[in-house]
Amino acid sequence: MLLAIDIGNTNIVFAIYDGNKQVDQCRMETNGKIPESINDIAQSYPNITDVIVSSVVPKTNDMIEKSCTYLLKTMPIFVDYRNAGIETALDNPTEVGADRLVNAVAVKAHYKKPAIIVDFGTATTFDVINGRGVYSGGVIAPGINLSMTALHMAAAKLPELSAEKTEAVIGSNTKDAMQSGIYWGYISLIEGMIKRISKEMGETPFVMATGGLAPLFMDGTDIIEAMDQDLTMKGLVHIHGQLTAKENEKSASCN
Repeated sequence: MLLAIDIGNTNIVFAIYDGNKQVDQCRMETNGKIPESINDIAQSYPNITDVIVSSVVPKTNDMIEKSCTYLLKTMPIFVDYRNAGIETALDNPTEVGADRLVNAVAVKAHYKKPAIIVDFGTATTFDVINGRGVYSGGVIAPGINLSMTALHMAAAKLPELSAEKTEAVIGSNTKDAMQSGIYWGYISLIEGMIKRISKEMGETPFVMATGGLAPLFMDGTDIIEAMDQDLTMKGLVHIHGQLTAKENEKSASCN
């Protein structure tokens, strides 16, 4: 069995796979107790043989490696531009977050067409795969929750709110005005960015959304064509399969 781990700035998601079938998933806060979580997984799934990790929080990597090695008796594979299995057109590929590469791999493998991936995470990112299947880069904007927290902290009279869709764009009170600014402001950001990126690509891309707030923002625009909350996990499983196949080919050639 395979344990796929997605380490984000806010949460860590663990998913257990039997082949390509996900059999379980759990999450914890990124600043939580990693060994305890992996120990629970080891107790529930003692037949895990492989671990693959997408991490954008380097300070957690050592603890993940030690916990997997000790508790699961397996050395985890950390994905980066060298083993993700996708060509990039970046000035410095070492800078790109593993999650963005993994998402690009998933879309390339499953949809096989030029694409834009909108990921509603701690940051709102737009990742671009061109018609040749090359990861071209993208856009990083402040995340919705981050923007709302900053607005509340910087303006003493503005309340702290959660993201919600408003029926009217024009707010008749402070709360509605803020909700509209967050919701319809981000809808305008999404639509504007996708149109600008598409024009720059010179192609008509497939637009995929992922991340916790994806359902909320899909409800306000037709420009997003599909949503997949397990996109990163699907990418990790695909990369693991490709790496395993290469390792098997290498072993066969040595024999």
